[in-house]
Amino acid sequence: MAMAYPPSSNGDHGSPVKESISPSRSPRKYSDANGSLGDSGAPATDRYGFLGGNQYTDPDAERRLPQETLRKRETKWLDMFINWDKWMSKRFKKVKERCRKGIPPSLRARAWQHLCGSNFTMEQNKGVFEDYLKRQGDPKCIDDINKDLDRQFPLHEMFLSKGGVGQESLFEVLKAYSIHRPVEGYCQAQAPIAALLLMHMPVEQAFWCLVAICDKYLIGYYSLGLEAVQLDGDVLFGLLKKSSPTVYKHMRNQNIEPIMYMTEWFMCVFTRTLPWTVVLRLWDQFLCEGVKVLFRVGLVLLKTALEGQEKLSQCPSFFDTLERLRFRNLLPELQDEEYIFRESLRLGITERDMEKEHLKQIKRRKAAREAKEKEALSSSHGGSDVRGGHTGGADVRHKRRT
Repeated sequence: MAMAYPPSSNGDHGSPVKESISPSRSPRKYSDANGSLGDSGAPATDRYGFLGGNQYTDPDAERRLPQETLRKRETKWLDMFINWDKWMSKRFKKVKERCRKGIPPSLRARAWQHLCGSNFTMEQNKGVFEDYLKRQGDPKCIDDINKDLDRQFPLHEMFLSKGGVGQESLFEVLKAYSIHRPVEGYCQAQAPIAALLLMHMPVEQAFWCLVAICDKYLIGYYSLGLEAVQLDGDVLFGLLKKSSPTVYKHMRNQNIEPIMYMTEWFMCVFTRTLPWTVVLRLWDQFLCEGVKVLFRVGLVLLKTALEGQEKLSQCPSFFDTLERLRFRNLLPELQDEEYIFRESLRLGITERDMEKEHLKQIKRRKAAREAKEKEALSSSHGGSDVRGGHTGGADVRHKRRT
């Protein structure tokens, strides 16, 4: 299995832990229409199904659209579904605009499947998912999946019960994917993505949506070695130099590598980082526009967390900066979905900038790889000289030791 997260500074390996309902994050006990808390007297979930934790949304603080506006948006989306191909080919700009505003909750699952094309893929592969479920699967993957099941959103009503329907569905999606892509197998970071999808759609639809995300959006992210993620981390850091030179310089001086803070952001598509209302709006845009949305939001997080002399002065060390970028306590701005997406479009970073930085980082990595191969070849030849009695070998052995 590919590990999703790099080791953290406290010595753990980024494995998710069960959340507990702390006093500061615990939901209130909301009464129903009759003023009752229900038979159990248990705290109510928010409208997304969370009982607490960082994903919990306080109903009193949540910004909601007027019903009239919501109904108009639903009508527009229903109209788009009728002629989806035409909209995507001839009026994509309008589709993108509507995704940025936020997809109506009642149509989100359907829209996501249309945006990523998973509805079409599922239609073309009838019976495949059921066939995967009948197979045993790789024992190592199955064991790893089982270990991760109760770590995914344990304060969501769907995944509360160990061995319950939610966890069973999550197991089926992840097992099927590990069989669908046997070389890739199972990666820990796929679990929160699959869990989010299951909150919105039935199990087979969630599976094909996960397949589309891995195949079309996060290409190579879950392969052994995480090379694609590391490349995108370097691209993010290069874009940071353009959008916020002072933050870039601060992080470079402290030798903070992108892989240390952005791995979970990108591999989990921010599901474990941001408030749930922000996550859903982000996913609306991500499935429409692609990975560029992750770069834009990542840059907003870096700038908001560290930009300005006061913030930089609070992070004098490597560990201080990394701790801030874990966002255990989100800044007020980052709890505001309008702020994040407004700022993400004000960065001054264009698609062309992203493409240029991507090509630059590919060339840089290629040059580094070729230099390493050349050095290895030179060392190998030097070793032959030593065995042959030539005088040049001693210097090579010294270089190897240093």
